[in-house]
Amino acid sequence: MWDRGGASAPPRFVAEGVSQKNSDGNLSARERLQQQREREKAREKQRRVLIVSAAVVGVLGLAAVVGVIAANSGDKDSGSDKAGPVVAPTGAIGDDKPAIPTGRPDAPSTLTIWEDFRCPACASFENAFRDTIHELEASGALKSEYHLATLIDGNMGGSGSLRAANAAACAQDAGKFTPYHDVLYINQPQETDDAFAKNAKLLELAGKVPGLDTPAFRSCVEGGTHDSWVAKSHAAFRSGDFRGTPSVLLNGESIFPSKGNEQISPENLKKWVAEANKGKKPGTASPKAAPAGGSER
Repeated sequence: MWDRGGASAPPRFVAEGVSQKNSDGNLSARERLQQQREREKAREKQRRVLIVSAAVVGVLGLAAVVGVIAANSGDKDSGSDKAGPVVAPTGAIGDDKPAIPTGRPDAPSTLTIWEDFRCPACASFENAFRDTIHELEASGALKSEYHLATLIDGNMGGSGSLRAANAAACAQDAGKFTPYHDVLYINQPQETDDAFAKNAKLLELAGKVPGLDTPAFRSCVEGGTHDSWVAKSHAAFRSGDFRGTPSVLLNGESIFPSKGNEQISPENLKKWVAEANKGKKPGTASPKAAPAGGSER
């Protein structure tokens, strides 16, 4: 288990502190104070680099190591024990591995994403690859399947992962999963801030998606209509062979943070999809029809 909170400095910073301390006797009090402040700033900067979601592709590998939560660690109350009938959102697929599909259903390649709306590394991935995925879906080269997990609720406490996943499923009912999904990640709170546990926050963000904030959507969010479906999806995640979230697969092969010896990047994702689709026709079928007044994008 890695240091997710940055409470202790990495060994090299400790070593630097010891080495510096040996020479402090020859410095004035003001100089020692200034150097101490600089060391503290360096430690804080390192902590932020390790934790803050990064859209720069070069740090996605780091985000994968730091932000991914181990799949079997401390999952004490992640919503997987929610009772009640399983109510799947409109158009959901996968009996044993529930998912929300996007893109053209006959696209030749499939991107499978296991994610948690509270997960910083998931936000890193989504914010860096969102436009590329949308582009590939629009061209008919790729379809996606989103599996929603509630891992951080179990590791950190709270219910924001579950509440946000239920709200995203409610948005799927309205035919607006993709834009609401994107809004949630763009506005993701700090991992330790369980802001998504508040339905009022989720409804506020729904206001950023035209036509989503309706009485039906509010009732679905506030009533936890899809809680048991989300719990079923999380149970599938726990029983799967996944290291954590995000887990990203292209046609069943893991590609995050790398595929073989190649680091994931928007350019490489396009290349990998093109290689997989060689000789195949792009998808042309329309996404499953959304409810009246709704659209997928």
